[in-house]
Amino acid sequence: MTCPDPYTTDSRAVASRYRFPCTNAPKPAFLKRRGVTMFLLAAVAAGPVVVSLGACAPRASRPAAVPGIAAAQAARVGDSVRAVLNRAMADSAFPGAYAAVGTADGIIAEFGVGRLDAADATRPSSRTVWDLASLTKVIGTTSAVLQLVGAGRVALDTPVVRYLPGWTAPGAERITVRHLLSHSSGLPAWRALYKEAATPEEAEQQLFATSPDTLPAVRYLYSDLGFILLGKLVERVSGEPLARYDSAHVFGPLGMGDTRYLPPASWMARIAPTEIDPWRQRKIRGEVHDENASRLGGVSGHAGLFSSGRDLARFAQMYLRHGTLGGVRVFDSSTVATFTRAQDTTISRRALGWETPTGGNSAGGRLSPMAFGHTGFTGTSLWMDPRQGVFVLLLTNRVNPTRENRKIGGVRTALADAAVGALRGDTGR
Repeated sequence: MTCPDPYTTDSRAVASRYRFPCTNAPKPAFLKRRGVTMFLLAAVAAGPVVVSLGACAPRASRPAAVPGIAAAQAARVGDSVRAVLNRAMADSAFPGAYAAVGTADGIIAEFGVGRLDAADATRPSSRTVWDLASLTKVIGTTSAVLQLVGAGRVALDTPVVRYLPGWTAPGAERITVRHLLSHSSGLPAWRALYKEAATPEEAEQQLFATSPDTLPAVRYLYSDLGFILLGKLVERVSGEPLARYDSAHVFGPLGMGDTRYLPPASWMARIAPTEIDPWRQRKIRGEVHDENASRLGGVSGHAGLFSSGRDLARFAQMYLRHGTLGGVRVFDSSTVATFTRAQDTTISRRALGWETPTGGNSAGGRLSPMAFGHTGFTGTSLWMDPRQGVFVLLLTNRVNPTRENRKIGGVRTALADAAVGALRGDTGR
């Protein structure tokens, strides 16, 4: 399905406004192979270093040294990341993957393993573009809501129907913005909008006809529907399509030129294919994997974003800097603190949009209780820990060729534990 491009703002104008280079076009240098699988990107001394591992590391721009990270630390982290991904690759957990571990000041170690697809031997790199799946909820939608809350345009404890008067389903009037963000709204987890509707407009009608099946604030149930509604809320309050809002107010200011909905055809060679989709009866590459997001036109509050490791590392650094990066403030620091704190621990450990460590989720066992993160169905995950000053990013296309491959859960926890343990020099729990 061909969808209209929602980006009416010239990306070069957005980039120039924030003094970042426009990086939407793929650069051949990022796809060239290198014979060396591990190299140091700073002096091999006891000072700060960055370790970059993988055959497709960029030639054109090597990351700068990370203050406060010694050579031994960087080497341990690099070895740990490589070992986890190589084991996962040998276990056929995914066709290809890219991982990065860093701090607020930069990437300590990164590694690409495998290939983009059985038919494409390109090794993943920091510029490979991945379908983020549910990372969209936090990278795109939560970011927009956080900004609107910080600006006083949305109140967390206001009923959602105040902003979305078209949501007239019985029980909707009791649900607040906070309930949607913390998955405590009482809404069902999911609905097959893509089967019930033939157009984005019909899908929206079905969404607005959906009622909660229990009272809010009595249970935790992860709900895609809640975040589709939040995407609609952003559009209604801001007066901008969700894709345009995120591009102008979040991704543009952060210099995230590889991050957008509906990636253009010129990006195709850099995009990791996902599933041979039973619904669409073909392999999916360059369009959203999630069926409901596809039916909604490729842009939704719960799924639809594509991004690269380079961009998501910048995003993580911004969060570890409490909402600012490169002299540009994107989020209010006090609102960041509110959104990354667990809300009602009698129900769950969910923050607003984000997860927090539970001892049984993808955070593993070594991130602190202050950490927050999220996963995506296609095999993506991002965790940030302000207390330890570290982020752990994993991007894969584990659903290629089929979503029945469920080995990614163990890879996520192994990577988080190995990276944090190596950084601390701690081999035990």
